[in-house]
Amino acid sequence: MPEAERTKQQPLPPVTSDGKQPAPLDLLAQLTNTPPKPETPMRTAVRRVKIWTPLAALLVIILGVVQALRPLPEPSLKLTADSSYRFGGGELSLPWPDQGQSAAEVEGVGSLGTSGDQKPVPIASVTKVMTAYVVLRDHPLKGDAQGPKITIDAQAAEEAKSADESRAEVKEGQTFTQHQLLQLLLINSSNNIARLLARWDAGSLDAFVKKMNDAAEGLGMKQTTYTDPSGLKESTKSTAADQLKLAKAAMQSEAFRAVVATPNTEIPGLDDRIYNNNNLLVKPGVIGIKTGSSTPAGGALMWGAVRTIDGKKQRILGVVLEQRATTTLDASLQLAQTNSYKLISTLQDALTSATVIKKGDVVGQIDDGLGGTTPVVATKDLKAVGWSGLGVDIKIGDGGKKVPHSAKAGTVVGEVTVGTGPGQLTAPVALQDDLSEPSFGSKLTRIG
Repeated sequence: MPEAERTKQQPLPPVTSDGKQPAPLDLLAQLTNTPPKPETPMRTAVRRVKIWTPLAALLVIILGVVQALRPLPEPSLKLTADSSYRFGGGELSLPWPDQGQSAAEVEGVGSLGTSGDQKPVPIASVTKVMTAYVVLRDHPLKGDAQGPKITIDAQAAEEAKSADESRAEVKEGQTFTQHQLLQLLLINSSNNIARLLARWDAGSLDAFVKKMNDAAEGLGMKQTTYTDPSGLKESTKSTAADQLKLAKAAMQSEAFRAVVATPNTEIPGLDDRIYNNNNLLVKPGVIGIKTGSSTPAGGALMWGAVRTIDGKKQRILGVVLEQRATTTLDASLQLAQTNSYKLISTLQDALTSATVIKKGDVVGQIDDGLGGTTPVVATKDLKAVGWSGLGVDIKIGDGGKKVPHSAKAGTVVGEVTVGTGPGQLTAPVALQDDLSEPSFGSKLTRIG
């Protein structure tokens, strides 16, 4: 083979001045006898783009998959309607007594406030409401049930002869039902029967008085001290605001309500008919509750009344203490009743109703947590009871349901409420439009 056609092994290119082998491009240029193109910022940038672009694209794909597969945030139900409603008209002005202390409220609707200094004062026979409350708590009566028979003991018979206090003229050995003794306690206001019921329930007066004070503490009556079951002792003291708490609790008993609303009745075994000292029972809508009068206490009345609004009876409760006439003790009791009825009649006239929320009103929205919202609407009217100037709260909640990520329009997803406590009104809320999961774009761009 001719010399010119032989392949000759080219010597390796010499190392560079710094002792390193030439770069691949330089080596390639030497082997091909083609010098490398000079390095420029543009060529460097292009080379980096070619290297990093696939890596960045892969990272974006991985990030998108992760974002799409992440658990969705829990959707929340939020109120968009006003958070309160105020009945039209100015603030209700009540004819509070110009002496003593008072308190009133519409049960389940709201407090009407108090008047006078709420300091503990003697409450006389209003005490017997707590006596009845404890007895009925320990020995409940349903409906018109009479309950167990209780025998009149020697002490109750002896006390029946007292001319210095209200009492029932009973004789030792007679038997009366629990219901009949409650009538003698609350209608006739008999002190000897109060003490008899205390002994029957707790074994002794001291044990029963402890029960009374424990019950008061349980009802939040922080300014009340009971020292006897009848109220004869001046040391039994309370406030109008505390006694109003007791009135609400006692009036939950059907048996109690039936007795205190009785103007008069006959009880077999007694010579005379018994009469209620509460003369307001002849007034429209008045339903009791208990009078009290003594020299230390003046005239006192715990009262109840009703007013029918939209076919439903609304119960009004109040307490008036320390009413003092300038003449007799009986006149002080009558003053307490007169001043109480001014409050009753004003409140009966003031009670009204208003549609706070209408069926179909948008009251809230579901927030999917990624910027999407879907409105919810009330599914029925909510008509609240109140008086001029009264404000009621409006709230929205899930009603114990888990708010869904997706659902069809019309699906019930929670409830809207108006007011608080026993008088609270509730309506289901439903989706106005279809509820859909967040879009892929929303999932992709979410932060956190």
